[in-house]
Amino acid sequence: MTDSTALLDVRGLRVAYGKVEALTGIDLTLKEGQLVTVIGPNGAGKTTLLSAIIGMLPSKGNIHFDGQDYVSPEIETLVGRGLGLVPEKRELFNTMSVEDNLLLGAFLRYRNGDDSYEQTLAEVYSLFPRLWERRQQQAGTLSGGERQMLAIGRAMMGKPRLLMLDEPSLGLAPLITREIFRIFADLRRQGVSILLVEQNARAALKVADYAYVLEGGQVAMQGPAAELANDPRVIEAYLGLASKHQELLSS
Repeated sequence: MTDSTALLDVRGLRVAYGKVEALTGIDLTLKEGQLVTVIGPNGAGKTTLLSAIIGMLPSKGNIHFDGQDYVSPEIETLVGRGLGLVPEKRELFNTMSVEDNLLLGAFLRYRNGDDSYEQTLAEVYSLFPRLWERRQQQAGTLSGGERQMLAIGRAMMGKPRLLMLDEPSLGLAPLITREIFRIFADLRRQGVSILLVEQNARAALKVADYAYVLEGGQVAMQGPAAELANDPRVIEAYLGLASKHQELLSS
């Protein structure tokens, strides 16, 4: 049964690539102001989950977002209602300036006659002073960490109610990863809800309220993030010796 009080409530979500089911009946709930994380191994279906929720992939099942129910929604519909996605590949316009990339993030607002995007631009620059310093540079000249900041900033320009992030720490140095994760706390203080897909389970569980463990296209475990961080099965699979480097990234 759909939880109508939730900002996002996904029920029985299924996605197939041809005859192969990538997601087999996912249930996931996120309430206003929460940071929910989805962790799991490569190939578990984490990116597919985000793509299906926002409408980039056709799906079966019910997606309840901000008081409305959708089945295999159109991407523009959900973006227009306040759903933002920062994809794993960041997908910036490399030959455009940092500022023009940010302004593109406000395109739907501009088209709908909302001219308060300049205030949002000022907020993004206060959150990411480095983007202000490099606002006239081409996006293609930025470092990995700066590119991730720009991708998050561009998503913020759409004034999302819910921001979904796909592997934001991927390929980043430990110091930059810590900085990015600190920014999530700032975003929450501004009232942004966050759905975070992350391979760095240790860092994700440290910042999240609630967590889902995805394996083989199904929810293998779920619970309050602090509880999962102390669960022997999670420790063995995701937080044990093999992930000692994650300690560095999350401390």
